[in-house]
Amino acid sequence: MRSLPIAALAAVFVFAPPVHAKKRTQVHPYLEIDQTVFDSLSPTAPAETYTTVAAGIDASTSTARAEAQVSARYEYRHAWSNTSGDSYVISGLGRGRYDIVPNLLTIEGGALGTRTRTDIRGAAPIVGLGDPSNTSQLYSTYVGSTLTQRVGLLNLGASYNLGYTKIGSRTPGLLPVGTPALGGFDSSVSQAAAASLGMKSGALPFGWNASVGYNRDDASILDERYEGTFARVDIVVPVTPTVALTGGAGYEKIRSSQRDALLDASGSAVLDANGRFITDPASPRRLSYDQSGLIWDVGILWRPSRRTSLEGKVGRRYGDMTYIGDFDWQINKDQAFQIGAYDGITTFGQQVGGALRSIPTQFVVSRDPFSNQFGGCVFASGTNGAGSCLSPALQSIAQGTYRSRGFGGVWRYSRNATSLGFAIGYAQRRFFAPPVGGFSINGQTDSSIYVQANIGHRIDEVSGVDTSAYLNWYRSGLNGAPRVLGVGGTASYYRNFGPRLTGTASVGLYSSEIDGFETSMTGAAQVGARYTF
Repeated sequence: MRSLPIAALAAVFVFAPPVHAKKRTQVHPYLEIDQTVFDSLSPTAPAETYTTVAAGIDASTSTARAEAQVSARYEYRHAWSNTSGDSYVISGLGRGRYDIVPNLLTIEGGALGTRTRTDIRGAAPIVGLGDPSNTSQLYSTYVGSTLTQRVGLLNLGASYNLGYTKIGSRTPGLLPVGTPALGGFDSSVSQAAAASLGMKSGALPFGWNASVGYNRDDASILDERYEGTFARVDIVVPVTPTVALTGGAGYEKIRSSQRDALLDASGSAVLDANGRFITDPASPRRLSYDQSGLIWDVGILWRPSRRTSLEGKVGRRYGDMTYIGDFDWQINKDQAFQIGAYDGITTFGQQVGGALRSIPTQFVVSRDPFSNQFGGCVFASGTNGAGSCLSPALQSIAQGTYRSRGFGGVWRYSRNATSLGFAIGYAQRRFFAPPVGGFSINGQTDSSIYVQANIGHRIDEVSGVDTSAYLNWYRSGLNGAPRVLGVGGTASYYRNFGPRLTGTASVGLYSSEIDGFETSMTGAAQVGARYTF
């Protein structure tokens, strides 16, 4: 399966026309070599160094019918000490959209390769330094199509998305004594299909839309299965040229189930070599979540211009009240702002796939020089909005079905020689699951807060600086689980020596604090060179 991420990342870009079709298409493969030293300042430990040799590609296209961008990288790290072994890292992000038939049929896709935290109760390490614990390699990809057709006054629509999420190599984390295993995650296949029929206001004093949908997620661990179906009707009643009232009602059914884990003689769950539950093949299916019934919501929609929209809704769903909303403001061509609140029943595979779909098809490549990961917030470029965050989905690996709620905001600015990005958010998950080996996470919640800031400035035609900072706070509701705080920052200077060769120098400082353990602090420095073909 190692070839899958590279193939998936490349597949995103082939949605675009050939390289020679438009001048706005750019393809930049490169080779890079870096020398890194990192020093554990607390607790004190000898400094370690490693050499990285990397090959990657940055490519993008923007035409009337297509938009796509991919940034992918493979690197081999050779450690110069006996405490850290050699390793390889695959990281990358790709998003693409292509109008097969303009205004009728569109295909899109995306792929992600990064590292994420294994257990929310464990450390928040710097995944690019040494061989950190409590991290896992994650791959996710999806492809989807959308059909829209107008027949007289009616608007017809249909869509289908197929996604795959896989956890590859993983390292265990240091947890308090007696902490129960959560069972991990291996892979899942997600599917979502929907169809709609509607009409804009005009012929009638209101607009209406009738829709149906089906969602399914099949995960390998404990043979987990999620199925959701819905049918609903929504109306939009204009009040003024820029304000409308909205309302909708329908029926929804969501059911998830799993099999039992294999137990040992003491009644504890048996784990495989990767710390994952082993499914008991003789076990019947057990319900994790089962909710069906009427759903409804009412809200307000404000659209003063094509660049600004605000929508808020309150309703009843999942047997509880729900509150969701979005505010999008493309302030001008250089600046955008977005804030939103969400609430939904989902799974890890579905949430990662949804986060990937929300990434814009034109984005700013701004990575930590020591980790080269896409795991936080991704800022848009041009007039593609503000951006989106992977942080709520990647706060840690999660098993089973859960209710995901939270809010987040993203602001980005880019003009002349300066680019800025800032994001902040809160995420919560409430789990639904039957007991496994006498232990249950049913009704338990975990939560996280994330903050990220990026600043880039071009000093002159050949040099510039990039800085970044982040804060992540995690809390699990499981008994005895510690709170975890991770903060860090980096600064890099780059200089171009001709059109193809770029030299960089970077420094970084990181800290991870876990209740009950000594706070760790790590400093890092790096010099490197990149040759772009």
